[in-house]
Amino acid sequence: MAVPDVSGRSLADLLSLSGRRALVTGGAKGIGLACARRLAEAGARVAVGDLDKAEAQQAAATLDGDAIGLALDVRDTASVDAAVEQVRTELGGLDILVNNAGVFPIMPVLETTDEQWEKVLGTNVDGGFRCARAAGRAFAEAGTGGVIVNLASIQSFRATAPGLTAYCTSKGAVLGLTQSLALELGALGVRVVGVAPTVVDTPGLALNKPVYEAAGLSDVIAAFSAQLPLGRAAVPDDVARVVLFAVSDLAVLVSGTTLVVDAGHLTL
Repeated sequence: MAVPDVSGRSLADLLSLSGRRALVTGGAKGIGLACARRLAEAGARVAVGDLDKAEAQQAAATLDGDAIGLALDVRDTASVDAAVEQVRTELGGLDILVNNAGVFPIMPVLETTDEQWEKVLGTNVDGGFRCARAAGRAFAEAGTGGVIVNLASIQSFRATAPGLTAYCTSKGAVLGLTQSLALELGALGVRVVGVAPTVVDTPGLALNKPVYEAAGLSDVIAAFSAQLPLGRAAVPDDVARVVLFAVSDLAVLVSGTTLVVDAGHLTL
């Protein structure tokens, strides 16, 4: 299925997601919630998926338009398949998947247990695959194409700090997953795009605060911001706006690549 030439459409029309249905994993807070807000603002009907169903429903209640919140554990195939089916049933279909759910604990490699390693890889890589597979099957059945966005990281390209071996490995794998999915699903009219942010000020970042403080970084955001060419770290909406571009028809010929949102971090 060839994607259309959209040269004759207006910018407003190309950016609009009216009539489309989106699932955002890990959508109850942080980058996921920011993405859900921007997609809803652009006209999509959004499903917020999260481990905590109550938080997902609370987040959905804050969005524009017709949004739903649902329980989703990306490490469980049955949960993923059930969530996608729920989206198709309650929203009438699925057009967009934002693979945002992820974990990023800081742990020295020599102290990392098998269970910790498997949790990071199982969430960030296997979870993304499970969601993409379920969404891809839905896209194939509908026959109308679709878009998958995988949240990668600057750590996908190079390790920038100690204690992130599991995380860097997982996010490096996201690049390969993005390219392979784009190659295999392109014939179905499905685009797959990665988005790789620098450090982002999120609730999840606060979970590692004791580790930062032990390393002498009482304010990790200020420490990162001081070295970045553009002068500040990212906030969730910086990433969400790029995700919105990626899923919109402005990016109709963008697939298999990863868009970096890093304030120049990778130039250092």
